[in-house]
Amino acid sequence: MQRLLEIDQELLLLINSCHNSFFDQFFWLVSGKMTWLPLYVVMLALLILSFYRHNEPPFRAWLRIVLLLVAIALCFGLSDYLSSLIKHSVCRFRPAQDPSLAPLVHIVNSYRGGKFGFVSSHAANTFSVALFYSLLMRDRRVTLPLILWVVLNCYSRMYLGVHYPGDILGGLVLGTIIALLLYLIATKLRICSTTPPYIKKRAITDPLTFYAPYSIWLTLILTLCVAAVYSGLGGMIC
Repeated sequence: MQRLLEIDQELLLLINSCHNSFFDQFFWLVSGKMTWLPLYVVMLALLILSFYRHNEPPFRAWLRIVLLLVAIALCFGLSDYLSSLIKHSVCRFRPAQDPSLAPLVHIVNSYRGGKFGFVSSHAANTFSVALFYSLLMRDRRVTLPLILWVVLNCYSRMYLGVHYPGDILGGLVLGTIIALLLYLIATKLRICSTTPPYIKKRAITDPLTFYAPYSIWLTLILTLCVAAVYSGLGGMIC
């Protein structure tokens, strides 16, 4: 166990030591939840487009969508709540808060996070939502950009020195369990099914519907481009 903890620290310092002013600002933005607000809006719009069925009563169609949104909110809320409980039960210091390691950690914008870091709430939140949403959509054009979104968020937390790789791994495991349990409940209650959503049946004859899943890729890329430009301009001003 001691050797595993040492490896965890070594990996964290390796990631955290590869820094410059551009990536300091870039991963600071990537780690911010409000940065991804456009992605959340597009995910909501795509969910509605995918699961609203015109051949059934509007109340029933909208009820399904509302229940799916509640499930996604539960993915986020349960991940956040349970990860917080685990943090205060395990009581493992964050790298930036560990008295023995903090002097070696590169700190961005004086941000050190809370006292404890296992498990990572960012990793649990993002992966729980991404996995549940991907299971709903069953489309790799949606799944692949969401995986990239999760990876960037997880890497940013290690880059900022507020989580060990082990914290990230623990968060991913927690997020997986929560997403799978909620998806199982949703299928049992027939809120969703194990077959691809209705959008794929319309995509054959509707060009807009066919290209809609690519909106996740487009939003992700545009968000990263804006973050990169902002980070570059920030470095020039400084």
